[in-house]
Amino acid sequence: MRTPRPFTAASFRFCFGRLLLACLLPACLALPGLAAAQDAQLKLPAYADLKEKALKSVDLTFDATTLGMMGWFMSDTDPEAAELKKTLQGVKSVQIRSYQFTSDFAYSRSDVEAVRSQLTGPGWSRLVQVHDRDKNEGVDIYIAVADKIVKGFALIAADRREFTIVNIVGAVDLDQVARLRKTFGAVGSDM
Repeated sequence: MRTPRPFTAASFRFCFGRLLLACLLPACLALPGLAAAQDAQLKLPAYADLKEKALKSVDLTFDATTLGMMGWFMSDTDPEAAELKKTLQGVKSVQIRSYQFTSDFAYSRSDVEAVRSQLTGPGWSRLVQVHDRDKNEGVDIYIAVADKIVKGFALIAADRREFTIVNIVGAVDLDQVARLRKTFGAVGSDM
């Protein structure tokens, strides 16, 4: 059995870098006319078997309590920490699952489709779908909206050797996310 690696600052920056990048696209799009979200919290599988096969894996789940506790430890005098704390105030939960493998197709398509099928329900709208059949790559971005307010966000990115799922529940000031993204730079772009 493999000993888990410690959660490092680089891992934290990687996860938030991807999370922040994923949130920028909805800020650029108009929201009128989208259906109301019923429940933006996705039911993500544990993927225990994939963790064992993966070269690298990220499995993060922050609920409202955890996010609130993180805020307690952030300094209000440090501008970056204060900005992150302010951004996270409207967030109820964050789930990130990301796996990288040494061989092609180490995960089954059903591992990803089980999550994607939840995004076809009422309240979810697909913003972006980019797929390259030749390279076996794809990115899907969804938002859940109620009363013209983004209540949830989901990103599914997959290729032959890795896949990432991000689910954010809660209202987020997307202008703050954009400022944070500039602060963190392109962190996490090289899992």
